[in-house]
Amino acid sequence: MSLIGHADEVATLREAVLSGRLHHAWLLAGPEGVGKATFARAAALWMLATAAGPAPTGDDFAVEDGHRIAHLFHAGSHPDFRMLRRLPKDKSEELARSIPIDQVRALQPLFATSPSLSLRRVVLIDAVDDLERAGANALLKNLEEPPAGTIFILVSHSPGRLLPTIRSRCRLLRFSGLDEADSARVLRIALPEQDAGEIATLATIAAGAPGQAIRFAGLDVAGLDRAIDRIAREGDATGLQRLTLAKQLSGKAAQARYEAFLERAPGRIAQAAREGGADLDRKVALWTQARGIADGAVRLSMDSQTTVFEMAGLLAKLAG
Repeated sequence: MSLIGHADEVATLREAVLSGRLHHAWLLAGPEGVGKATFARAAALWMLATAAGPAPTGDDFAVEDGHRIAHLFHAGSHPDFRMLRRLPKDKSEELARSIPIDQVRALQPLFATSPSLSLRRVVLIDAVDDLERAGANALLKNLEEPPAGTIFILVSHSPGRLLPTIRSRCRLLRFSGLDEADSARVLRIALPEQDAGEIATLATIAAGAPGQAIRFAGLDVAGLDRAIDRIAREGDATGLQRLTLAKQLSGKAAQARYEAFLERAPGRIAQAAREGGADLDRKVALWTQARGIADGAVRLSMDSQTTVFEMAGLLAKLAG
């Protein structure tokens, strides 16, 4: 599995494992899409392979594809690895809104036994932010009295929302965004069918979080951003630009670009607010309105054409 960037975090965890001073719980905290889950899976496999032997060579988390532990891990049949995450609901592709307590309780029989292939097992939760309150409390009991040989890896996009008692029982690894070159490397691996120009555009808009940019592939986000920026800089006194954009983003075929617009437009207003100026309060108010529209548009099935026209109107107000 390919791990790009985060060399300092790799070195920190490797040193803890190899020194014999491995804490039983690690909180991987940082923005969504920067590679925390990829790091967590690579670290889990490396720790299991190191414990079971033969120890992987190299100075990162790479484990040879032919390693016996890698075979089990990638097949989803390693007896000493468990991953908790939101599951599809009602036999559909839509994911449940949370990780229920039942998934945490299902770990208890595992904890009543010793690890099978070495002295170590790994439990990965991606993301721990998704745990129901009861599930978080159940997890806390395991963190307070960790089962022998068990390492918990908790991925969190919003560590401030976690129970303070969970945070206090974990060693924190804080992740920041990748640089543009590393973002492009991640995107080339994830999107091998995309050309160099599309990868470069996605790497730029990723802002350090390529995992977030992947969903924009093939949507001509660069063209969308140009339209947004033009309205924000020049205004739209006649309403023609807003009407054109609204028509382009309406209809079922344009749904993906419409949703991209709902995310990109408030971001452009936020950019203007960060630039400051005497009218900062007005820009913040515009951003608040834009976020409210974006948050409710899809959930409330608001008319897309009307929504785009209204959102673009907020952009136009940036031009005064």
